[in-house]
Amino acid sequence: MRKRIIGTHAAKANSLSNAQWLDLAQIATVEVTSEDPGFPIESAFTGNGPGWRAGTSGEQQVRLIFDEPILVRRIQLRFEEPEASRTQEFVLRWSGAGGGLGAEIVRQQWNFSPHGSIAEVEDYTVDLRNLSELELVIRPDISRNEAIASLAAFGIT
Repeated sequence: MRKRIIGTHAAKANSLSNAQWLDLAQIATVEVTSEDPGFPIESAFTGNGPGWRAGTSGEQQVRLIFDEPILVRRIQLRFEEPEASRTQEFVLRWSGAGGGLGAEIVRQQWNFSPHGSIAEVEDYTVDLRNLSELELVIRPDISRNEAIASLAAFGIT
């Protein structure tokens, strides 16, 4: 998989299986604002690694740039937080082959709690024709900026 660390911008049911999800390493470049070396972004796309974790706190972006425009019918995201209580917000946007500003697919908040909700799985049926970029923006804690963003799995079909 091709990737770029682009710096900071202001801005297990249903687990991923290589048989059903697109092989993003072959068709896209990923840009990420930061990365913990022990939790590389690639492992979020395979669904069988430690997942991705940011190398710095605060808002983070993960952007997929496709070699050729594609049709996407399903997007699945899995977030896990077993240790800290926090309210996370994420925004998922897409841009077509014509470029321009990304259209928002969803904006979602989730409350993690070590004694209750430690995982969030979001599974969206979409009809994104001529998709050229898919961007995920994560605010790991909307009430403070010290939290570290993470993503256990990210799959598209």
